[in-house]
Amino acid sequence: MNDSVGTLRVAALGDLHVRTDRDDSLRTLFAGISEAADALVLAGDLTDTGNPKEAEKLAGDLRACSVPVVAVLGNHDHDAGQVEKVMSILRDAGVAVLDGQACEIEGVGFVGVKGFVGGFGRHMLGSFGEPCIKSFVAESVAEAMRLENAMRTVRAERALVVLHYAPIIETLDGEPLEIYPFLGSSRLAETIDRFRVSAVVHGHAHRGQYEGRTPRGVPVYNVAYAVPKPTGQPYALIEV
Repeated sequence: MNDSVGTLRVAALGDLHVRTDRDDSLRTLFAGISEAADALVLAGDLTDTGNPKEAEKLAGDLRACSVPVVAVLGNHDHDAGQVEKVMSILRDAGVAVLDGQACEIEGVGFVGVKGFVGGFGRHMLGSFGEPCIKSFVAESVAEAMRLENAMRTVRAERALVVLHYAPIIETLDGEPLEIYPFLGSSRLAETIDRFRVSAVVHGHAHRGQYEGRTPRGVPVYNVAYAVPKPTGQPYALIEV
């Protein structure tokens, strides 16, 4: 724990897009995070194609991290259709991969789901028309319900929600307007605002803005790797 009694300093980072055809390493970054933070949160797109070998490379780099690690998967992690294998590799490396679950670290509840797309506010896509549209909307609703069910298991007074997709539109500013509906859904924010939540982190919007708030004022941070952050580092530092 850091010097502020009862406060957990969380490093948050998304969209690592780890690839096996690049001779790079995140070990130095993770070692630095271990000095700066009490826990690390990874907000999806941990791998570039969902290939288990990419997950193995990340797992190796995470050996340099000496603080607890919590993660959710992103859309890229699903691409190869080997989600269970990717999750197993990361969990074997000690990562708490959340997929509709919660865990607790030093009195803070971490709640994680991937989330999904669908749009925001009165422009959200509704369940009407062709079966494929209804299935699309059903997936968005299901992710929000999984988030709600996970929130109901939290007993800690403080909670941090970890998503891949954005729950609000403000942190998408800078992305092309045409793709906003594919970057997240305000169904997630509606769920978050029914609970006591200290902060929310997400990724996915590489060209978005760092900070926004839900309609009820919960801080939301876009921690995608490429988004500039107050730390001057690829990761954000959030006190919960």
